[in-house]
Amino acid sequence: MLYRGKEKIYTTPFQALSDGIAMVFQETSLVPSMTVAQNIYLGKENFLNRLRGIYISAQQFLQSLNFTVDPTATVASLGAAKRQMVEIARAVHHMAEVIIFDEPTATLTPEEKRHFFALMKRLKKSGVSIIFITHALEEALAQADWITILRDGELVATGPVAKFDRDTVVRAMVGRALSNEIYNTTRSAAQIRKLGRKILSVQDISMGNSVRNNSFSIFEKQITGVFGLIGSGRTETFKIVAGIYKRDFLRGGDIELDGKPVRYLVPSEAVRDGIIYVTEDRKLEGFFETMSIAENFYSGLLASGLEKSAVINFQEMRELSKEWSERLNVKAINDNARVIELSGGNQQKVVIGKALIQKPRLVIFDEPTRGVDVGAIAEIHQFINKLADEGLAVVVISSYLPEIMNLSDRILVCRQGRIVEEITPLEATEEKIMYAAVH
Repeated sequence: MLYRGKEKIYTTPFQALSDGIAMVFQETSLVPSMTVAQNIYLGKENFLNRLRGIYISAQQFLQSLNFTVDPTATVASLGAAKRQMVEIARAVHHMAEVIIFDEPTATLTPEEKRHFFALMKRLKKSGVSIIFITHALEEALAQADWITILRDGELVATGPVAKFDRDTVVRAMVGRALSNEIYNTTRSAAQIRKLGRKILSVQDISMGNSVRNNSFSIFEKQITGVFGLIGSGRTETFKIVAGIYKRDFLRGGDIELDGKPVRYLVPSEAVRDGIIYVTEDRKLEGFFETMSIAENFYSGLLASGLEKSAVINFQEMRELSKEWSERLNVKAINDNARVIELSGGNQQKVVIGKALIQKPRLVIFDEPTRGVDVGAIAEIHQFINKLADEGLAVVVISSYLPEIMNLSDRILVCRQGRIVEEITPLEATEEKIMYAAVH
């Protein structure tokens, strides 16, 4: 590797950072127990520090980047989008000459993305070189000066952005055109599934200021799309349904499963009733990164209570892993490969497989294709559609409108902690859904 004409071999990130190369990771590398300001200055502290001075300085710096983050808040208390802002701010604060952004916009709202792209332009004008790793093709085509495409670890195409359009990029990424296979948002009435039996009824559930008197129903044999901006309460609502969060004790509303009232104290109770939540943050909540693919799949079976034996059956583990790896087309060297070593798309498939091993009746997918390449997106969408065709009730929470419009048989729009509108796919447009989400 040549950097500024000199051959370089870095053995630690600190060596690269000292040379002016910084990276903003897809999965944040912040210290959760420290404040935002402490994380920004981490590694560049003065010998003696005044905490008040650091907070004031960090506040001014964050405001200069148009990032609305409280410098005194601990990172553990922040959502995914705010953490990403802190990660970006830290890289910029280190005055790096080369900044590598890995999926920086995956958790940002449209307004936050606009500020981020403006920041990228300012950095470029100041002489900073930027590597922007992304699966959002429109963003790459709009923001990049030069595009390089990798597939299976090899370079397949590179050149100025003028040489590429969306179809060219997709074809290079997956080896074939996928334009009609992914995000085909025009659907006929025959393609939309009819209502099945009502499996879940939610009435006036509330949780602090996050969820406010929210009511809706979920039906079998159907995909219910849930759209909302970050902070709209969409994730919190379905985490209450799955027993991860607890609704208010007084006036917290009612949840009925198959017509019977339920109140889950822990997620395992919901799992045993057939409700599965597939997390949006796979690294933090979705898998055991140091365990193998087979061990992760088997952990799903153990958590479900379907495995009655107190002794681990290694033969069953291998067979289970082989079956689900084939069903989900998980690509790895072997079943002993650690999940952390897989690509984002294959990690997501393992998370999905680990959940579905538990034989659910209702599956809640939260951002199922976040940080996933276009080939894996098509496979995951096909699998989600297959689950609904097989009779399961499926919920897809997504902040990406084409995904919602492509998958959903009915669309629920969430704003300020509750469902504010239901839209059918036949009448849905991006403008109509976004208007409901904002106004």
